[in-house]
Amino acid sequence: MDKNRVRLRAIILGVLLGTIICALTPYNNAYLNATPLGGGHFPLAAFFVFFWLSMGIAALGRFPSTANWLSGRELLVVWVLMVIGSGIAYTGLVRTFFINLTAPYHFASVGNRWGEVIQPLLPRAWYPGDMSSISLLYNGLEGGSQMSWWQVIQKIPWGCWLPPLLTWTGFVLLCYWVMLCLVDIFSEQWIANEKMNFPLLRVPQLMEEALAEKRLLRFLANRFLLVGLLATFTLHLINGLHFYFPSVPQIPTLILAGPYFPKHGLFSGFHKLKIFIYPAFIGFSFLTSRQISFSFWFFFFIGGLLYGLLAVLGYNIPAAALGVTFGPALSRPEETQVIGAYAVFFIFIVWLARYHLLDVARQCFFIGKRKKSEVAWSSPRISGWGFWLGTVVLVFWCVNFGMPLTVAVLLLGAFFFIMLVSSKVICQGGIPYFTLSAAPTDGLLSFFGSRFFTSLGLAMAAVMQKVMFVDLRESIMPSLVHGAKVSEGSRNRRMIFLGIILAIIAGVVVSFVAMLALCHKYGIRGLQMDWATRTTVGVYENVQRLLDAPGDPREWVLIFSAVGAGIMLVLVILYQRFYWWPIHPIGYLTAYSSAMRILWFSFALGWLCNHLSLRYGGVSLFKKVRFFFIGLIIGDFLMAGSWALVGLFTFASYQVLPT
Repeated sequence: MDKNRVRLRAIILGVLLGTIICALTPYNNAYLNATPLGGGHFPLAAFFVFFWLSMGIAALGRFPSTANWLSGRELLVVWVLMVIGSGIAYTGLVRTFFINLTAPYHFASVGNRWGEVIQPLLPRAWYPGDMSSISLLYNGLEGGSQMSWWQVIQKIPWGCWLPPLLTWTGFVLLCYWVMLCLVDIFSEQWIANEKMNFPLLRVPQLMEEALAEKRLLRFLANRFLLVGLLATFTLHLINGLHFYFPSVPQIPTLILAGPYFPKHGLFSGFHKLKIFIYPAFIGFSFLTSRQISFSFWFFFFIGGLLYGLLAVLGYNIPAAALGVTFGPALSRPEETQVIGAYAVFFIFIVWLARYHLLDVARQCFFIGKRKKSEVAWSSPRISGWGFWLGTVVLVFWCVNFGMPLTVAVLLLGAFFFIMLVSSKVICQGGIPYFTLSAAPTDGLLSFFGSRFFTSLGLAMAAVMQKVMFVDLRESIMPSLVHGAKVSEGSRNRRMIFLGIILAIIAGVVVSFVAMLALCHKYGIRGLQMDWATRTTVGVYENVQRLLDAPGDPREWVLIFSAVGAGIMLVLVILYQRFYWWPIHPIGYLTAYSSAMRILWFSFALGWLCNHLSLRYGGVSLFKKVRFFFIGLIIGDFLMAGSWALVGLFTFASYQVLPT
């Protein structure tokens, strides 16, 4: 069998399993409050299914009639299709989607004046117009909890929901199409030219190689790997039993280090410091380049020191100087350094790819000679023209609903350049859990002020951003980059490309139906949706504030954005010119991310173990020790999946991974 050929059965299986995950995820996450099935950029359900599917294929390989049912490469494609689907099913799209479409009507009151100020601005085609249907979404159908799922689906007022769903589905699918084209354009540069490392792919790749060489069981029987498995099994067995039976002692995985630091002075930025212990994340950081893993925790501490240093120097900048922002973790003006840093790093990405992008442009206009690619899904003409056509249609979509043309162009540009930079940070840095500090609109607000948007444009921008460009914990674009790497060298990459498109369409449709059914069965009030409700209501509150008191560009925000741009410029120059330079620029982009508050210890410990093993044992010791960290990753996700299954039959579920 040709190991580089991917058969149709793998595509069908991957799309089918991804669709099933999309159907189950809202119920598991929002109702059971169990470990998220699709959380992060190395989702639990996809790897859990991939692992046991690999074991099953290895067992079938012993029989001649089923020995070639699925190859290792095909299993990787199945995994990627599941990952792409699972990114849609919750935080990636539907977690806040229906609250976003109903909040300005359901939560309107005399006090907030949304009925007077915000509602008249909103495009009617975006929202369900029937208040009784909106109330039904929050309260659930009468007797809905006793109905079957099919009965609930039949009783959903589809006449109210279909028009806005069709409108938004067009927007969502157009955005995914532009992301697909962007990934197809940049994948050749990142994978073939820059030889970018993919730490989150290492475990599935190693399992695929072992399966292809018929040594999967020997791979899993490695003594270092078994020690890692045993460590995570013991940790989560004891803590899981403690969750259900409090008399069982607990092994702490959260250490509050903040009390050891003063609230004032140089180290005041660490008085809320926490140490989270997640074995799988330690494993990923060990597999990450030492330069990158060092940069993550190094800049996290430098960022914390900055707060205290400014206070010591007498710069007590009030939080009010930040103004109204939409960033999910932006709380102080100092943190707006990331706005300038993101802009410069985007320019750096484009500069590195300048020759490749010029070649793509030539081929789009039939000037350059077509080159054979081992990475791209389609030709540069398809991806290049597809990107521009998708972008033009998106601009028309925005303008059609009343957004000024200039605002639409700049806003969509900000959306996609943030997605491009974040995808590189996640894939190259091996970050399984990533969040933005500043939202894309924060950059535009900083430079142009809120009047630039107009009242309607501001409301539209905030809603569009909340739909899919601010909560990046399960963003689909990094998964598409992983998909490009997995399909590298495959003979029929266009079939994989079509499979990805099918997985996206099926994921969007099934996720919408699954979340609507869940809300109508139990009501949003009866679900674990507090975070989604709070953050979505916060978006409309911020819009209201800016409409009542339009904001001008903020002096301190501009200053720190300029500082961030200057620092990033120095970092990329040093990184590019001096091979010995020990710091990677992407660490600076994550310094103020809320994800790094969880991951900093994992990256510090993983970097230290990686450094010590190479320094004192060389490559030989590194290759042996890495199996221990692979065992941590596999063990953590197997235990998370096992406890998630237990949670289906209990009153609550023990959380292995962060939510």
